[in-house]
Amino acid sequence: MKIETLPAGLLETNCYLVTDDASRTLYVIDPGGDAEKLVSAAEKYTFERCVILLTHYHIDHVAAAGTAARQLKAETVFLRKEDQPYYYSPENHLLPYVPPASDLPQVTDVLPEGCCFTLLELPGHTPGGAGFYCAAEKVLFAGDTIFASSIGRTDFPGGDYDTLINSIRQEIFSLPDEVTIYPGHGGATTVGAERVSNPYLS
Repeated sequence: MKIETLPAGLLETNCYLVTDDASRTLYVIDPGGDAEKLVSAAEKYTFERCVILLTHYHIDHVAAAGTAARQLKAETVFLRKEDQPYYYSPENHLLPYVPPASDLPQVTDVLPEGCCFTLLELPGHTPGGAGFYCAAEKVLFAGDTIFASSIGRTDFPGGDYDTLINSIRQEIFSLPDEVTIYPGHGGATTVGAERVSNPYLS
């Protein structure tokens, strides 16, 4: 597995390009902006299918999803059903800089057959927050649920603090300490580091 991090869009959201050589699949996780740059970077890889995985609905994580899906001929666009109505809400924007999200082709809340990731349901930051965990590689793409020494905000529509904390404790902290967490913003961390030192969870 190869992982490329591309900070994208107004808030420099981490978009991850993940290649799985065994299945010849390119996973595009949270294409949050700069669509042409993301597509150009993705096209450098050799792949037979493209899958777009969205950790949650916020516009800074999905702004380029429609364009990327069409230009890369994505087989699947994943977004949990709890977040799909919020995705299309006219309030999901950062005007005047980022307009509301565009239509998604083939959106589903089921991971595709042969996916190298296991879904972690991580509500709290949003109702349908998702994490994508690969046990073989010991990596978790956690969106805005948890960051290095911090956690996601819960003051946006659908957010809930207690639910977020429970998601982290029950789902993320059930993983081995050595699992690397790739968050939606900022640098990577590990489950072990956050279990010990995250001030919101001590």
